[in-house]
Amino acid sequence: MSRTAWRPGADPGRRLFASLFDEQPLALELGATLRPVTVAYETWGTPSPARDNAVLVLHALSGDSHAVGSAGPGHPTAGWWDGIIGPGAPVDTERWFVVCPNVLGGCQGTTGPSSTAPDGRPFGSRFPELTVRDQVAVEVALADHLGIQRWAAVIGGSMGGMRALEWATGYPRRVSRLVAIACGATSSAEQIALCATQAIAIRSDPAFAGGDYYDGPGPVTGLGLARRIGHISYRCESELATRFERHAQAGEDPLGPHGGRYSVEGYLDHHADKLARRFDANSYLVLSRAMDHHDVGRGRGGVEAALAAVTASSTIVLMDSDRLYPPYQQMELARLLPGDPEPDLHIVSSPCGHDGFLIAIEQVGKAIADALSR
Repeated sequence: MSRTAWRPGADPGRRLFASLFDEQPLALELGATLRPVTVAYETWGTPSPARDNAVLVLHALSGDSHAVGSAGPGHPTAGWWDGIIGPGAPVDTERWFVVCPNVLGGCQGTTGPSSTAPDGRPFGSRFPELTVRDQVAVEVALADHLGIQRWAAVIGGSMGGMRALEWATGYPRRVSRLVAIACGATSSAEQIALCATQAIAIRSDPAFAGGDYYDGPGPVTGLGLARRIGHISYRCESELATRFERHAQAGEDPLGPHGGRYSVEGYLDHHADKLARRFDANSYLVLSRAMDHHDVGRGRGGVEAALAAVTASSTIVLMDSDRLYPPYQQMELARLLPGDPEPDLHIVSSPCGHDGFLIAIEQVGKAIADALSR
């Protein structure tokens, strides 16, 4: 059994669960179906009687529903956006009712590769390929389940930003405000190449067993290698140089008789181990592939035509040091999105690269607060 995925029977922590598509199966964009679909989600604040104060927060690749709160039973890590959501925070839970679901294909309570299939075994290699639109279709069903016809705002960063864009283009009447952070309208060839390289690292681990490894240790080494590759792209060269230079890892000597690591190697090892303890390798593959397929213009006459259908008040937030989703991609979004008022472009000055949207809380929070006041 994989040690990296939440499983039914484990402590749910703050998770709530919705069972969707119990009767009519979810028809996936690439042809497969799923039935039923369980969605794990968390909420903060109180819905208004009309449920018109609901804000949807969408997580990135290795995130989950636990946007705010401490680590503990049911939650292997603390909230990934503490400081953004809460009383008096930019997304003020004294005003807004906040919903954060774990994405379809994930591994923290929502149906994904580690979930039990109808035959009683984990889906594993049998889990179907997804697109971002499939993930949003499940979020639409969750909104219906919660009685939310229109979100006051849909907010997401990175993979969550892709879903936020799909909400605004595919369901424009259900989104009042759009906040897309650190993502573009389509995935670029370079972004697909990075995902492909990480996927090969996972699949090359003998413990991957073709994706059916849930009765063994799983591809911990391959997932760790994928995370190292990814994490380099999440940060920027100048930050790594400033933080680590060529320093040795504490207590080690790379030039000594027994070898050792440089501190930047120790840093990557730490993040690889941290992810392997809480995340499922199959989910990493499924979600990364969905990101590869991201293209808001597919089947809609191209990107410009798709974005022209957006009616939400739009805010685009970019990290000035982001080398994974470069600033020009968000600038293009701001240029093409319509709206009255015009789309708002926030440039976050951060040395932390793509991960700046998780770290530069004051600047990102201001952009979100401004968006919610529009």
